[in-house]
Amino acid sequence: MTAAPTPPIGAAHPGGEIVIGVRNLTKHFPIKEGALQRVTGQVRAVDGVTFDLRRGETLGLVGESGCGKTTLGRVVAGLSEPTVGGVYFNLDEASKSRLDTLLNSGGTPSAEESAELDRLDSAHRVDRLQGETWRAFRRNTQMVFQDSFSSLNPRHLVRDLVGRPLRVHREATGSDLTERVVELLEQVGLGRQHLYRYPHQFSGGQRQRISIARALALDPELVILDEPTSALDVSVQAQILNLLHELQKDRGLSYLFVTHDLSVVRHMADRIVVMYLGRVAETGSTADIFESPNHPYTEALLLASPDVSEDEESEGFRGLEGSVPDPARPPQGCRFHTRCSYATASCGWEVDDVVLRLEDIPGMFDHLEAVERKSAFEADLRFDDEASAGTLAATLRSHAPAAMEAATEVLEVRGSTVHLRFTAVEEVQLTARGPGHEAACVLEGLPARR
Repeated sequence: MTAAPTPPIGAAHPGGEIVIGVRNLTKHFPIKEGALQRVTGQVRAVDGVTFDLRRGETLGLVGESGCGKTTLGRVVAGLSEPTVGGVYFNLDEASKSRLDTLLNSGGTPSAEESAELDRLDSAHRVDRLQGETWRAFRRNTQMVFQDSFSSLNPRHLVRDLVGRPLRVHREATGSDLTERVVELLEQVGLGRQHLYRYPHQFSGGQRQRISIARALALDPELVILDEPTSALDVSVQAQILNLLHELQKDRGLSYLFVTHDLSVVRHMADRIVVMYLGRVAETGSTADIFESPNHPYTEALLLASPDVSEDEESEGFRGLEGSVPDPARPPQGCRFHTRCSYATASCGWEVDDVVLRLEDIPGMFDHLEAVERKSAFEADLRFDDEASAGTLAATLRSHAPAAMEAATEVLEVRGSTVHLRFTAVEEVQLTARGPGHEAACVLEGLPARR
């Protein structure tokens, strides 16, 4: 059964029409194996994300590489269809309120409720739009990609690249098209002299300006910026960010700003969504996120950014420990607990954590024959000899962190089998930490670092 969507992030920030409303958005990619390419699993790139983006607002989407930021941006832009959930375009307050009521009602909807939800989906849900409503969404939602060189056709002149949206939507032709393109180029700091050049004749910053000009050609309401400055020099980054800021003030644009650079998002975003392994770890206003983070992952990102963290304690910070878990098998409970320095017994310890903790010890799993799972929290680890089973149990008792030890309900050696059972927990959900500030952590606040 699909989980009910969480309350939309940003609901505590009224004051503007919702350009994009994301509800319980999930995007999974199938894992195929064998000659017949049978589906054996799913990569859970985006796994139940909900938020609102209002007109004239900049929402920063931050996290490590592989957390699902770009995938989410592509689904919002209509370039990829969701697996579950939906992206809703141009919701007025009445439609938003009714949509949330219907989606969170629980149980089996009545025939009238199903019909009403279907009408709302047909009018606002991006993957259900058709005809003129789809064309309205397509022209009002544009995307600027990270790699400006690969996103611009190397065989086309700047006039054709920037003017194509105007031709496709029959906005201008001939000399009028040329003048419109010149006007757009001048808005981004280029000019008429650049009309008849190819992308390879420009610097990286100039190519990104061309991409921005193309995105603005149809005067959109929403621009999705996927790491727009990460491939540029620092001085050019500042120019592009200032340009985006000025364009937003002049045109009233809404930005979904996807980035891993916290120093950039601090100056650009009104609100921030922190993602980890496909889910929202924390969200709130930019001031709340930077001044009082309530999730260990957010704190770790801040400490890892020298441009952001000015505390002396950050000088000895060695970065996030361990690697990002497999998105096809995300950890139970809190997805960050495998790398968290504040982890508790209720964070969701499981059988896979044993392997993660002990896999670097030479020979520890050389004699492991099978893992017979009874659930995510209980399994039998079967070895080919009793000594290996006893060694694993003894090593786990001596090497397990205190939180894992506290969550261990059963650790028994039964001949050549080690029986393990941890305390079962539900996935940690977002909870309120203040007005418009939410975090998915079992702790009510982060302890002060020593």
